[in-house]
Amino acid sequence: MKKNASRPLDRRPAAPRGPEPSARVIATRPRSERIRDFVQLTRLDRPIGIYLLLWPTLWALWIAAEGVPSLKNLVIFVLGVVLMRSAGCVINDFADRNFDGHVARTKNRPLATGRISPKEALLFFAVLVLISFGLVLCTNATTVWLSFGALGVAALYPFMKRYTYYPQAVLGAAFSWGMPMAFTAETGELPAAAWLLFIANVIWTVGYDTYYAMADREDDLKIGVKSTAILFGDADRVIIATLQGLTLLCLALAGGRFGLGLPFYLGLVVAAGCFAWEFHVTRNRDPLVCFKAFLHNHWAGLAILVGIIADYGLR
Repeated sequence: MKKNASRPLDRRPAAPRGPEPSARVIATRPRSERIRDFVQLTRLDRPIGIYLLLWPTLWALWIAAEGVPSLKNLVIFVLGVVLMRSAGCVINDFADRNFDGHVARTKNRPLATGRISPKEALLFFAVLVLISFGLVLCTNATTVWLSFGALGVAALYPFMKRYTYYPQAVLGAAFSWGMPMAFTAETGELPAAAWLLFIANVIWTVGYDTYYAMADREDDLKIGVKSTAILFGDADRVIIATLQGLTLLCLALAGGRFGLGLPFYLGLVVAAGCFAWEFHVTRNRDPLVCFKAFLHNHWAGLAILVGIIADYGLR
């Protein structure tokens, strides 16, 4: 890795201009292609983000319900995860529409190419958020109030990469906000130990999203987008491994507070094995391998969920 990768940029270049969409061209595209464009905009064809958001939310829901979550809340949170992750992708692409065309991995996104207009994207974002809010209204007042924080963080994240090297921390908060909401929806309360789960997930998210940012690091340096991958420089893998270790520690402490047993801790061992594999395969920092390591993290989250479900199911 180049030694200057960790140097902050002296100045941020002006945002590149993306293509100006033609309303006539957009309107005349076949309906099947338009549907495909919106599926691509929401990343429903790439569900990794759903998994990384869903597994921790279900950790919290299962623990809050002591292994037996209500069917109503299970449906609300699964649908809410899909909708809000989709909304997050839409607002992210809206914020990055003038940058994505200059990054190899994102240059063909619908907003970057003009296949969807910014106005359409904002309208679609609003619709997704309103449907999500309708689901939250089926819970209780505390959960409804918490949902405003979730929306605020989700909308803030895409713009943070212009101003701070820690946008991954904001993403971590966005991807963790469903956890306290799961507790309040199930029990009406938010125990202190629930924040250990929240902190664990924030730390984990910073780690795996740094792998994601490592895949785009060279392009991001050229266009002035900031990330932890740029900030960490040559220490990136060691810092990620440290963050993953802290994640496991926080989860172990939370497990003790919630009275979880051997199956849960076996899930943590499997997750640790996933993290070790990621550290090994990214030793050369190949962008494609770093992206593969990012994708691999959902298996760690799933292993932890299986451990939690098994722990309660075997009692």
